[in-house]
Amino acid sequence: TYANLIYERLDTLLPKDIQFLDQRDPFRFLISVILSAQTTDRTVNAVVRTLFDVYPDAPSLAKAKREEVEEIIFPTGFYRNKAKNIIACAQALGDGGLPDTMEELVKLPGVGRKTASCVLGDIYGKPAIIVDTHFGRVMNRLGLVATKDPEKIEKAVASLLEPRFHYRFSMTANLFGRTTCHAKKPSCEECP
Repeated sequence: TYANLIYERLDTLLPKDIQFLDQRDPFRFLISVILSAQTTDRTVNAVVRTLFDVYPDAPSLAKAKREEVEEIIFPTGFYRNKAKNIIACAQALGDGGLPDTMEELVKLPGVGRKTASCVLGDIYGKPAIIVDTHFGRVMNRLGLVATKDPEKIEKAVASLLEPRFHYRFSMTANLFGRTTCHAKKPSCEECP
């Protein structure tokens, strides 16, 4: 199929290991993803080093003063709401582990489908379509979808590929959107 052809091209062209966020601990990864909304991964990776020096785990972040967290995460933007969410998320988790289903993850404060999909794919190795602006743009430009609605994009693309390809496809299409299929000036002449 057309979707499989795109998957194979991107899989062949792009690095085998694609990670945008540095944190590999499940809790720290989740907090990094929550903080990544509307900002760059570079900013998040810098900010969380300080955040996790002060609050290394869920129990410590759960007890944090919101103003102190806001000060640390200020560079990520939307810092008041993000601070409220990551503290509430840490409180909801307690010293338990991260849930491993979409249904349970989206119950956590600050966790929507995109964040949950990142955790499912990266931490648990489960099928996950991660729809961010890059992924959505690439899917629309390549004609796999004709919608801007993230949940519709997720479901449509999931139906086009075998589940074992979902996470890898999400990562390659995202990286492709960042490096070649740019929003304003796509490098169409370099597009495979």
